[in-house]
Amino acid sequence: MYEQQLPLWGSGTAPTLGESFEPFRRHMERKGFAENTIKSFLGDLRILADYLGAGVRVSQISTDDLNRFLTYLQRERGKPCTPKSFARRLTTLKVFFRWLAENGVIAVDPAATIAHRPVSTPLPLVLSDAQVESVLAVAQSLRTAEKPDARPYLLVRLLLDTGIKKGECMNIRLEDLSIADPARATLHVRATDARYARYKERRLALRPDTVAALREYRQQYQPKEMLFPCTARNLEYVLTDLAKMAGLEALSFEMLRMTSALRDLRDGMDPEHLRLKLGLSKMSWEGTLPKLKQLLESPL
Repeated sequence: MYEQQLPLWGSGTAPTLGESFEPFRRHMERKGFAENTIKSFLGDLRILADYLGAGVRVSQISTDDLNRFLTYLQRERGKPCTPKSFARRLTTLKVFFRWLAENGVIAVDPAATIAHRPVSTPLPLVLSDAQVESVLAVAQSLRTAEKPDARPYLLVRLLLDTGIKKGECMNIRLEDLSIADPARATLHVRATDARYARYKERRLALRPDTVAALREYRQQYQPKEMLFPCTARNLEYVLTDLAKMAGLEALSFEMLRMTSALRDLRDGMDPEHLRLKLGLSKMSWEGTLPKLKQLLESPL
């Protein structure tokens, strides 16, 4: 219960706004909120505390107070508040005060009647099938050149197979790869924070061709512990060079991740299975799945 997560107050005394932040953080962690979401929500609440005062009792905050705060964000704070930031801050208020109300800390949710103002965010950038083939063809030519380099091909193929994030790619250790049997090869993606292991940690299948490229790469580069013992910037340069050679405007980790996800969804993967494969929390998936479905309306 909420009361067990907070210090003891006098009977019937609601906590202050500032006193509620830490219990709210623990609540979000238990619910599997993404780390960036937790940081953003707490940052939004600190702005509210600066505006209303951290010592105000949460039971004293009214809908009018919140509406004035939203006006302050848009017109009076003196700092830019993009439509996307405004929408997130409104979401923060709704999630926070609903949590207080559901736990009986406040009698009425002051944010419940404030209308959401949807923000149109751009769709993820993805590659068409023809662009994927072009990138792979260029990477394959480097793989079989007079001075062969399997790294570009491995990188693209690995990201398309697994849909992992840049940080996850950079954290791959050789021990995370099970490739003795190419037909059953897997990558073990490990969570860097134990709090998020339930959806971040997962095993992902690798194609036999990816395994072949991996073996070539290891022979060429001789990595000792990490699969890619270089900086993320180095690999970003690899993708930039591939884009130029393939005639593309850009190529990034995120583009390949979203292309992988879109191709899996198009090929019939169950959305919940895909969420788990991507290592996304349910809240993050609620924002990602509709965009992927919208992209599906246009053939790759």
